[in-house]
Amino acid sequence: MSAVGTTELRARFARRLSELYGTEVPAYTTLVDECHRVNRRVLDRDGAAAERFGSISRVTAERHGAIRVGTPAELAQVARIFGALGMHPTGFYDLRDAYPQAIPVISTAFRPVEPDELARNPFRVFTSMLVPQDRRFFDAGLEQRLRNFLDARQLFPGELLELADRAERERELGEADAARFLDLAAAAFALSPEPVDRAWYAELERVSGVAADIGGVTSTHINHLTPRVLDIDELYTGMQALGIRMIDEIQGPPRWHGPDVLLRQTSFRALAEPRAFREPDGSVREGQLRVRFGEVEARGIALTPAGREVYDALVASVDRQLAESPGSSRQEVAAAVWDAGMPHTERELARQGLAFFTFRAAGPGPLSGDVPTLLDEGRLIAEPIVYEDFLPRSAAGIFASNLTGAGEMDASQGGAPRDATWLAEAIGRPIRMPEEIYAEQQEQSLRSALGRASTTIEGGARLLRSAPPDA
Repeated sequence: MSAVGTTELRARFARRLSELYGTEVPAYTTLVDECHRVNRRVLDRDGAAAERFGSISRVTAERHGAIRVGTPAELAQVARIFGALGMHPTGFYDLRDAYPQAIPVISTAFRPVEPDELARNPFRVFTSMLVPQDRRFFDAGLEQRLRNFLDARQLFPGELLELADRAERERELGEADAARFLDLAAAAFALSPEPVDRAWYAELERVSGVAADIGGVTSTHINHLTPRVLDIDELYTGMQALGIRMIDEIQGPPRWHGPDVLLRQTSFRALAEPRAFREPDGSVREGQLRVRFGEVEARGIALTPAGREVYDALVASVDRQLAESPGSSRQEVAAAVWDAGMPHTERELARQGLAFFTFRAAGPGPLSGDVPTLLDEGRLIAEPIVYEDFLPRSAAGIFASNLTGAGEMDASQGGAPRDATWLAEAIGRPIRMPEEIYAEQQEQSLRSALGRASTTIEGGARLLRSAPPDA
């Protein structure tokens, strides 16, 4: 009997979720079709340059999903399921202090971490977990009732978790077991028809729509699924022309004439979906919820910690200018700020150590000299490392744009300390930091390009270590 390896299992799961979400949210299928149209046009227009940040086959297949859970135990089970797919917790995101709207969750992303696995199938899932202990959002009584509710539910059947553990351990499943695993996993992330307790959901929704979406129902579901596009501005305009209502702006860096960095995202607005509600008198009535939306992304170059400091300073400058000139276009202001403060070429990003690259020698023979000089002379070639991760501000911006209300938060109350170390201990798995992964790729390529015996290797290593730790 043939076996299904980790990479193929991940690819099949990504396709299953895409089919599922397209059935549940038809506008998502429209979004995917429009992405394909835009990508074909950009490829025809730009040729090989369109594949600068990944082959068109990868870009076409690429998706990231988003789910939400309530407890560390639930997140640990999610980690087991995604572990079967070769996806590891990467990065730590705290949205409780995020701009423009605080969200009572912390998050990580499950994704492949090896470049070859990302090239084969880069599926990733941004996974958020509620923090009921945070007094800024939940008082003691609500926390206890919420925890009781969460502890009483079961999101994932035991058979699914057992198959996941075996798949992770053996790095494959037989065809029959693989099919069963995919059936169970897809069903676990499908929207449940079970009636929602209207009073309980409304109580949580007063705190946060995200809190209600997590703790107000007895199941989890795909919150959004995100294709990748090569020209997000054209996609945004095209979706509006099709009559799809989009959020007010594209999140992340602006469109400008220089290098694309990090991540740009936007979405169509959450749609009113019919749901059954259980009323206080026990009756069940039809109603609507707006919690799921269709997101789309365009990816750029990963920035080093020093580059992120520049990026954060530019974002802060844009915010200040907009506060001083209400009514100004964020896109226009940001493009001008970027023009003044961000290097205009990839080579300058590399020279200043502001972005991550892989390096290769332009020709045979030993290389001597420091990295910036070698780049200037054309003897060392830098290829950008694509940013594979997420931006808390962008995530919060899209969440906020799709919520029905602002929620409630008492900033005078103390929070609940959470960081990557806490989360790793809670789920029993190490959490990789994206900057460390990119730095390892960069340094490995640099050592290979310069030669292990080269006296210039320390100069190259200093290029990697010159940036201060990310805040």
